[in-house]
Amino acid sequence: MRLITFTHNGRTRIGELVGETIHVLAWVDSNVRQMIRRGVTPSRSYERFALADVKVEAPLVPGKIVAIGKNYLEHAKETGSAPPSAPLIFAKFPSAIIATGEAITWNSEICNEVDWEGELGVVIGKEARNVSEDDALNYVYGYTIANDVSARDLQLKKDAQWTRGKSLDTFCPLGPVIVTRDEIADPQALTITTTVNGEVMQQDTTANMMFNIRALISYCSKNFTLEPGDLILTGTPSGVGLGRNPQVFLKDGDVVKVTIDSIGEISNPCKVISE
Repeated sequence: MRLITFTHNGRTRIGELVGETIHVLAWVDSNVRQMIRRGVTPSRSYERFALADVKVEAPLVPGKIVAIGKNYLEHAKETGSAPPSAPLIFAKFPSAIIATGEAITWNSEICNEVDWEGELGVVIGKEARNVSEDDALNYVYGYTIANDVSARDLQLKKDAQWTRGKSLDTFCPLGPVIVTRDEIADPQALTITTTVNGEVMQQDTTANMMFNIRALISYCSKNFTLEPGDLILTGTPSGVGLGRNPQVFLKDGDVVKVTIDSIGEISNPCKVISE
């Protein structure tokens, strides 16, 4: 199932996307997280809409976002870092989430070195605590696309940790859908591509993760409980602006797109604001 959250005539709902048609699901509200927590798969209602006639929303507001840093060897190298010996975990606030089409915005008085990080997102489907790697994928609800937008000047120059630089409002584009686990045979065989204004900046396969999805779920679950509707961002490949010579950062009017095989594409314009 390709699960989509959308707004039509001022009402936000959940549907199943089939081609360019949304089949509305018989669920009482637009809270996907609650649907996952309840462990239900609603049936289709009689209503359907053309994708072109609705506003696509972010597919999920998770309870928590567990993000993984430097999970691709070449990305660790481009940032001048040694490869981590265990998954490098940081937090990103759910309030940073926006939908495809919405603007990534930042205040030039707060930051100016804003970077892209296309990533595969993993949505947890049931409570996971002390999970083995062999069993880990059974705790996955589905997969989505994320852009772990990062203010490098906050992350690396002004703050002693990463939370603020990773969690500014609009710094987590997500979507356009959640593809349920059964639809993707091998999540370690997906190509991630990030473009800025049509130029390819990142392109790699999830096969090159240093810690694969099984390992990440197992490792996280042995340190803290993963709950239904939580989101794991699995790390970004090389090609970020920070790692380029000279460095390149996003600017007003840029358009960032992240595409992942079998899931789709998110596209977001950039807008610098001042107050």
